[in-house]
Amino acid sequence: NMAGYRTAWIEAAEYTDGMNEKDSDRRPTRDLAMDTLMGVLNGEILIQNHCYRAEEMAMMIELSKEFNYKITAFHHAVEAYKIADLLAEEGICAALWADWWGFKHEAYDMVQANIAIIDQARNGSGCAIVHSDDAVGIQHLNQEAAKAMAAGNRAGFEISKAHAMRWITSNPAKAAGILNQTGSIEVGKDADVVLWTGNPFSVYSRAEKVLIDGALAFDMNNPKIQPITDFDLGIIQPQTNRVQ
Repeated sequence: NMAGYRTAWIEAAEYTDGMNEKDSDRRPTRDLAMDTLMGVLNGEILIQNHCYRAEEMAMMIELSKEFNYKITAFHHAVEAYKIADLLAEEGICAALWADWWGFKHEAYDMVQANIAIIDQARNGSGCAIVHSDDAVGIQHLNQEAAKAMAAGNRAGFEISKAHAMRWITSNPAKAAGILNQTGSIEVGKDADVVLWTGNPFSVYSRAEKVLIDGALAFDMNNPKIQPITDFDLGIIQPQTNRVQ
């Protein structure tokens, strides 16, 4: 695999040099695949690298240094805890499941404190992201973050709720290269805001209000500001449950 990756980057570097030729007659034929790799080499495209195993992540980092491009995040990085210091030193985020692993060989060797270990590496300079590619889990990232926070605290780290909130807000924005635009509530930034009935990491808390682009998009106490679901279709007066 590494030979194939290196071959692709060598071709991309040659293509980039060719496209930078002042004489248009000496430029190569336009290649959309090479355009993408050229964008990476020019720093215009951030690399989100899917990788489970620690040694493979380390190899990808070495490859990125060889061709002078930036890996922004490793995704599904089950063994990231093994190279947490290296990731922190390189400024690379790790997007991780809270407690899902072992479903195939390369995803076998994980620990529940994986996210906390990444976060706390190099005196807390690591960049951990709680993610899920599951249709249900992605809707409950606050609870996934709560599980990761609890696992970290059990392992001896002191992680506050406010700090753990970064795992599903500012750190993903950092990995996407848009932290200057969103990811935290600050003057001049874009932010969708959820107000909870209680601790947002609790399974007993519910979203009370949701503001999107500054407009109230959901209010649990106002039926007029709530989404209509398939379950509601055909009901003329939901408050009396009268079906047409």
